[in-house]
Amino acid sequence: MIKIANAPCSWGVLEFEAKTQSPGYEQVLDEIAQSGYVGTELGDWGFMPTDASQLRDELSRRRLGMVGAFVTTRLVDSRSYGETRERAVVTSRLLATVAQETPPVIVLSDEPTADPHRARAAGRVTPALGFPHEWWDTAAEGVEDIARAVRDETGLRTVFHHHCATFVETPEEIEALMKRSDPALVGLCLDTGHATYGGGSPADLLKRYRERIWHVHFKDCDPQVAASARTKEWDYQTALRHGLFCELGKGSVDFAVLLRDLVKTGYDGWIVVEQDVLPAMGAPLDSARRNRHYLEKIGI
Repeated sequence: MIKIANAPCSWGVLEFEAKTQSPGYEQVLDEIAQSGYVGTELGDWGFMPTDASQLRDELSRRRLGMVGAFVTTRLVDSRSYGETRERAVVTSRLLATVAQETPPVIVLSDEPTADPHRARAAGRVTPALGFPHEWWDTAAEGVEDIARAVRDETGLRTVFHHHCATFVETPEEIEALMKRSDPALVGLCLDTGHATYGGGSPADLLKRYRERIWHVHFKDCDPQVAASARTKEWDYQTALRHGLFCELGKGSVDFAVLLRDLVKTGYDGWIVVEQDVLPAMGAPLDSARRNRHYLEKIGI
């Protein structure tokens, strides 16, 4: 049975932003539960308690499951892979300790906005800004190594998150990584908003990689903001600031069709609602409630 979670990024807790204006984890967890969700992702390491007993208590008090944790690496720098592997293993140990009936996943991604050229070109990436062909093998081996360590240490699975303002954004870049990595070891986190702004189709990704989609992020994309961002050549954070990732049902993603196809193909993992906002943007609790109501209207 598919269950619906939300994530700290919907409250402005983003991995590439200062947290001075972000709410604390208690408020985020309270409001996730108040708005009708039954799970959360961990957020940045240290945002929520890293003591397993305390984290378990915080989650159980609100009847929330822990569904996954976002871990980043630098695909362009193979020297970063070892540190990422250690961080992923530590994170997966915490997740495994607080896991409930549905095992959480490590959500691995290239580090967003780390490369200034890719951050400036998000949403309009050209092949000239991509990896050299020969580097993809190195990147795929690094991703596999991290996923293998997580599996061997904790039994948890790793999904790779395609993400705008990284080196795995476009459909071609997703394909380059997927075809070079072991499908039994590396899954895919389908993120509907990043797929759309990255020039692809969530429906096409679902059809093509369904057997590897072990985790799903429901995020919408405002077509007018996306068009302005491309025309005016906004960088990624400027596009976010203008509301690129809008509330569900107000953008161009057809969630009803995606949900139908997920159910039809037997998907039984988590769907995590994400409405990436920068700190102090909007009223996250109100948006979370409207997003949950929208999903109820389309049948989940």
